[in-house]
Amino acid sequence: MTGSLGRTTQFFAAFVRWSDEDNAYVGYCPDLFPAGGVCHGATPVEAFTQLSEIVDDAVTTAQAQGLPLPPPRTRPMREVDVAV
Repeated sequence: MTGSLGRTTQFFAAFVRWSDEDNAYVGYCPDLFPAGGVCHGATPVEAFTQLSEIVDDAVTTAQAQGLPLPPPRTRPMREVDVAV
C-alpha cells in the first residue's frame, strides 16, 4: 500500500467488522494475517486506517527482506439478509 489507501489493498482483501466481544471495530486481512484480527478502532475508519498501515508495513518488510508474499486468495463477498 502507498499511504492509507494505496495499491496493496487492490491485491489483498482488507475489511473491518464490529466485534461485540472486543467492543470495538476489528480490522482483518486474512491473506496476510490468517490467525484473525490485527487491529482495533473506535470507528470503522480508524480501524481501517490502522489496518492499512499494518498491511503496508508487512508488505514493505517482506519485500525488503526478499520474502515472498502469499497469493491473494480471499475474495470479498457481500452480506445479504435473506427472508425465510
